[in-house]
Amino acid sequence: MFRKLVALKRLAKQLWVRVALFAVLAIVSVLFSHLAAGLVPDEVAARIGPDAVTPILSILASSMLAVSTFSLATMVSAHFSAAGSTTPRVMRLLTADSTTQTVLAIFIGAFVFALTALILFYAGYDSGAALVLGVTLWVTGAVVLALIRWIAHLTALGTMGDVLQRTETTAKNSLTNHRRRPALGAQSLGADIIMPDDAKTLRSPKSGVLQMIDVAGLARCSTTPVFVLRRPGQVVLHGAPLAQFSGDVSAEALLSCFVIGESRTFEQDPAFAMTVLSEVALRALSPAVNDPGTAIDVISRLERLLWDWAHGDGPDSVSYPLVYVPVLCAEDLVNASFDAIARDGAALYEVCAHLLDALNALAQSEEADLAVAAQALAHRARAHAQQAMRLEDDVLRLPPARE
Repeated sequence: MFRKLVALKRLAKQLWVRVALFAVLAIVSVLFSHLAAGLVPDEVAARIGPDAVTPILSILASSMLAVSTFSLATMVSAHFSAAGSTTPRVMRLLTADSTTQTVLAIFIGAFVFALTALILFYAGYDSGAALVLGVTLWVTGAVVLALIRWIAHLTALGTMGDVLQRTETTAKNSLTNHRRRPALGAQSLGADIIMPDDAKTLRSPKSGVLQMIDVAGLARCSTTPVFVLRRPGQVVLHGAPLAQFSGDVSAEALLSCFVIGESRTFEQDPAFAMTVLSEVALRALSPAVNDPGTAIDVISRLERLLWDWAHGDGPDSVSYPLVYVPVLCAEDLVNASFDAIARDGAALYEVCAHLLDALNALAQSEEADLAVAAQALAHRARAHAQQAMRLEDDVLRLPPARE
């Protein structure tokens, strides 16, 4: 059931789903208008016939087809431009944009509505012309509002600022959830946890990336401890150990609580969102782009994300004490955020200086693990700079790493 719910949730974010729903709604509204024709007073039906509605429907059908085609082409161009200038991993964030999906759904839904109404009119089913006119006026108003919203949305769609803001928002939500539930509501699986000698091994049914874990489902399946060996975002191989458990528990039931896919996702993997932001900086630092300003912007965003994560509300109480899950530590988050930037931006003074300032600020955090990880990476970033910078004066001007 958990896998089906995850699949439905991801399906709801697909562009074609919302478009299809609006198209079905358009067809239903036309059919209802004709079936409810008897409710229209005779004097109104006599005044409003098919001739009063057909020209409006023709204009709506022809214009919406052109607008939908143009809008789809614009969306595709913006998405590929954003993926080319930032990182291909942002495509899933852009395609899940609710504004774009709603606007395109209204445009295509209006086209389907007008086309369906015209077909029924020309087929002789014109008794509900008055009701069709009322629905047409409502659809026209929705189209006008959608056009205004679409024009405002196009000014930022696919721009660098739009991509960075979407990715930062996604990372912030993921980090907030991780702060509240670092082990997804289970207990942390650390080196001090001793597994029972009679524990059975649950092996991965296929190779891929562990995307999500249904901790509540694992707790329902077993009345004895379940030790998950991999966390979301890690690669699992076919036949490799995925978890250990004891007692009379169905392995198939336990496997149904794991979602394994082809690539990493944002739902339970906060390090992936930080990695995507870091990739935007790496693309900006490439010789083909040479945009250190964007890299500095990304460093600032990563810095405040980690600071807010470390100083957010403490973790909630453990909801499933019999389930143990490995926890993503502060060192993993810091390395995912800054490690590659420290390497690729080592030759640029302004990038290195900003990176060291950010790491030194994080090293002052009250979160001990974050402070230690930031200090370690600051020393490594400075070592990269000493090897890459041509002028010794630039190295001497760099902020010193905190001890």
